[in-house]
Amino acid sequence: MLQELQIENVAVIEKAVVSFGERFNVLTGETGAGKSILIDSINAILGNRTNKEIVRSGEQKASILASFAEVPQDVKKHLNDLGFEVDQDLILSRDIFAEGRSVCRINGKPATASVVKEACQGLVNIHGQLDNQELLDPERHVDILDRYADLGDLLAIYSNEFSELLDLQKQINQLQMNETEKANRIDLLTYQIDEIDKAQLKINEEQDLQTRRNILKNTEKIRAVLSNVIGMIDDTDSVENESALNMIQAASNEIEHISDISDDYKVLSTRLNNTYYEIKDIYNTLNEQISSIDYDSNELNAIEERLDLLFKLRKKYGNTVSEILEYRDSAAAELNKIVMSDELLETLKNEFSDKKKSCIKLATDLSKARIDAFSLFSEKIKEELRYLNMPMVDFKLYHNRTKELTPRGIDEMEFLISANPGENPKALSKIASGGEMARIMLAIKNVLADKDGIPTLIFDEIDTGVSGTGAQKIGEKLKQISGTHQVICVTHSAQVASYASTHLKIEKSINNGRTFTSVTQLDYDDRVKELARIISGDNITDISLKNANQMLSIAQKN
Repeated sequence: MLQELQIENVAVIEKAVVSFGERFNVLTGETGAGKSILIDSINAILGNRTNKEIVRSGEQKASILASFAEVPQDVKKHLNDLGFEVDQDLILSRDIFAEGRSVCRINGKPATASVVKEACQGLVNIHGQLDNQELLDPERHVDILDRYADLGDLLAIYSNEFSELLDLQKQINQLQMNETEKANRIDLLTYQIDEIDKAQLKINEEQDLQTRRNILKNTEKIRAVLSNVIGMIDDTDSVENESALNMIQAASNEIEHISDISDDYKVLSTRLNNTYYEIKDIYNTLNEQISSIDYDSNELNAIEERLDLLFKLRKKYGNTVSEILEYRDSAAAELNKIVMSDELLETLKNEFSDKKKSCIKLATDLSKARIDAFSLFSEKIKEELRYLNMPMVDFKLYHNRTKELTPRGIDEMEFLISANPGENPKALSKIASGGEMARIMLAIKNVLADKDGIPTLIFDEIDTGVSGTGAQKIGEKLKQISGTHQVICVTHSAQVASYASTHLKIEKSINNGRTFTSVTQLDYDDRVKELARIISGDNITDISLKNANQMLSIAQKN
């Protein structure tokens, strides 16, 4: 149940705190006062898509916070499984920034909008005028029956099997190429595999080749540098005996004479001695290096040819040796599949046949369950519509089984209705008025409400196109629903508003050139005035007040 909604800097609402009652809540106010902003805020807090335009002009961010009590067990379990600790109460918040980003939180812990939307979909069901239009789409009718009959699990199994069936069909289509295409593809793949295999590629080979090529191209320079360094370390021709090795050895000998005086000198002597042997080792390595350096034009040419080959292979098959080898393996797998295509094709066809039988069986089970469910569904809908002042309504189902399997099975279904005796049932789009569509959708919502187990139902102008007795019946029905569900309704109907247990008024004002919206919970006297305003407009008379008082009194007693 939605307990409280806190809004700050959302469109024309600078700041508002809205407390909702447990049963039937109505929101009334002039057109443009901001009633839809409250619905948009609830949508946003539930993780639905929003945009930066919702941020009040001149502000950096909009903030929305909603607190829920008596959270359904399945919602709590889902949230706890995701790592959000939820006991009885739940707080959802969302900040929408002017630059476009938004931040959602579940009980103070950050969460993505998609996680909030998926995990909290069992908290609130919002019905808007768009739902009435979507009801005109026959494809929605199958979905409604599936929800009513609790066919979600069976439909999920069928959907998975159907997806695997499509994948098998795709594999079969790929194998069923003509002989010319097959021969050409075999030739190409064989050539590519052979070209890569002949190259005998090695990982990091290109880097090693480039290093060796640089050495060969700089043989003279390397030899000269190494010779100079060798001479610096140990110049045997020096009469002054001033080579690096000799000088370090002499220094080591000198410091050794005083090493017994202090440990510090002993350490220095050891370090000099170690340095001597390290440089001696470097000297020997340099000699080995200079002995191994030998310019070989044939080797350089071979390296250049190898690098050129690697370059050409990279242009054809991948940016690296690893990618080239991966391409080779992929080509080999495809070649094997083509060569073995006849055998593989037969296997796939058998799998496809078995999978199709499974899909047909599941689709048939779905179809039967839908038809069986419609019988009781139809009776409940007609019962609801009779209560909503459509006493002679007839509710039927058009059903056709398709020749081919579809993502929903083998059913084409559409709800048909006859609002008056003697008329043949027809599609909703052909006969239902706006007021009738509103009542049909309310009937469907009410029948599905017990199935969904969603505690809060929100109706955004469910009474559009309905007046008089029809509006009164809608008010009575919403009050009845609020016995088992929290109901929140945006309405322009005095009849509907009179049945609410909590009445909230949305008012807009202008101050210093800026628009502000406030939300106020009305007491009995204020409700009478608001109902009178809805009935007669701004010109409220004693008669309209008397009518409003009588309407409210009767509605509250029922």
